[in-house]
Amino acid sequence: AALTVRFLTRRFIGEYGDMEFIYSHNVTVDGREILFHIWDAPHSQQTEDGSSEERRIQWADSFVLVYSICDRASFNILPLKIQFIKAAKEGQSQEKVPIVIVGNKRDLHHQRVVSSEEGRLLALSLDCGFYEVSAAE
Repeated sequence: AALTVRFLTRRFIGEYGDMEFIYSHNVTVDGREILFHIWDAPHSQQTEDGSSEERRIQWADSFVLVYSICDRASFNILPLKIQFIKAAKEGQSQEKVPIVIVGNKRDLHHQRVVSSEEGRLLALSLDCGFYEVSAAE
């Protein structure tokens, strides 16, 4: 949520609950207006049968999966999530689904438990983009 709000408003707010939101936002990229619809859903919003996650996957054209560099568990769930997304999206068509993995909280390097190299290697092995950022900065 902090990364989404930072993208939309250029402000940082540190604490969020486990709320799910859909945002719309216009951005000019290379002289073209792009309308983003962002479905921001924390991992904890998943239902037992995965129906909510399946609905989000079918709705989206691309995916940004964010983990905390200070939380190994948030990193460890990524391979399964990416496999789930690819099976659902690429099974329907021959097009590669755009997926980017983002390690957040780069400013908290003293609390880091997931190295940048681990993030890059995971993204490479799963054919995804990779960035490491700080929503706070």
